[in-house]
Amino acid sequence: MESSTRREIQPGYQSGFANEFATEALPGALPQGRNSPQRAPYGLYAEQLSGTAFTAPRGHNRRSWLYRIRPAAVHQPFTALPSHRLVANFADVPPTPPNQLRWDPLPMPAEPTDFIDGWVTMAGNGAAEAMTGCAIHVYAANQSMQDRYFYNADGELLIVPQAGRLAIFTEMGKLDVEPFEIAVIPRGVRFSVALPDGKASGYICENFGALLRLPDLGPIGSNGLANPRDFLTPHAAYEDREGDFELVAKLNGHLWRADIGHSPLDVVAWHGNYAPYKYDLRHFNTIGSISYDHPDPSIFLVLQSQSDTPGVDSIDFVIFPPRWLAAEDTFRPPWFHRNVASEYMGLVHGAYDAKAEGFVPGGGSLHNCMSGHGPDAETFEKASNIDTSKPIKVDNTMAFMFETRTLLKPTRFALETAQLQAHYYECWQGLKKHFNPEQR
Repeated sequence: MESSTRREIQPGYQSGFANEFATEALPGALPQGRNSPQRAPYGLYAEQLSGTAFTAPRGHNRRSWLYRIRPAAVHQPFTALPSHRLVANFADVPPTPPNQLRWDPLPMPAEPTDFIDGWVTMAGNGAAEAMTGCAIHVYAANQSMQDRYFYNADGELLIVPQAGRLAIFTEMGKLDVEPFEIAVIPRGVRFSVALPDGKASGYICENFGALLRLPDLGPIGSNGLANPRDFLTPHAAYEDREGDFELVAKLNGHLWRADIGHSPLDVVAWHGNYAPYKYDLRHFNTIGSISYDHPDPSIFLVLQSQSDTPGVDSIDFVIFPPRWLAAEDTFRPPWFHRNVASEYMGLVHGAYDAKAEGFVPGGGSLHNCMSGHGPDAETFEKASNIDTSKPIKVDNTMAFMFETRTLLKPTRFALETAQLQAHYYECWQGLKKHFNPEQR
């Protein structure tokens, strides 16, 4: 027999980013002035969840105190689940070709598949066990997680929905996330995902390294890009449910399951700065040139995972939202370029201004270190002849990029799947020779 009690507080969010939060689903559930009292209110257990080393500098330290019905240690032993399409050690993937790569969207699965079983790894670098690098996944799901809960010990999850809403029930409250929004679930936080629309697909960047943060603004000043006030964390909510449930853990790329006799989403109150959050990409304050030329794409940076080299990030999460282009005498789409960084791009909505066709919502592309790329032939000809004395609006679009300082290695699945576009390279073959030494 299963018993069920759910207590949620509305509205569901607090504003801010990486600040100290305090929230309770029952009045007085948060002990006053004490982190770990001898006896917590309502007979709760005090448990600390640490996302950084205890001795990390105060400005970088992330931890939260959870006041819960049962400690997280209460579950049966874990046993291995069958092999999955996940990769966490990128020393084990095939050699990385220098080709430009592009994929069509994954098809929706034919069998009932929830959010966790719908993951597949496309590319990545480093290794989860070394706490360095990242993994880039896509997901396609057609079933809510039923009496099933999950946590990821390998890294934090940056989730970018492309189609279908996600109702993410976490230990610390609920996040309702739709396309054009993102969610970040910290390493170790337990959660379950329901699909309000019956199916959903999108992208995930799994960050093995330093936690994602807002970039400094430098000469931009105190305003612009993503504003801290637009990042939302959930209010406390809890489940007091007993029955037969499954807890799934991801550790070093492998999935494990354990029987658990209660819902692990039983946190009645919490305070701290280590918590899930969401952000609406439509609130991004885009910066650009109003004279000539255009700045580097770092002006579109939403979140970064810093590395041990100042100014060189392990992960940059960059978006290309609707915006005005006003630069005169300037080739306005992204120029032809080769980067020391490696770029995985995805498209949430509409079209991307550097490609006329082939790059579709739900698809992806990978341009690795020093791989030449840029606008296709049709886009180049159109942009070369446009009247730049007039501004234009890039509209009906939302593209993004996971950029890393280290080579992104595609997985065997990514190199062998039918979704890989074999003729992607042809989009540049129509670029004509315009050179004439007799005419300046």
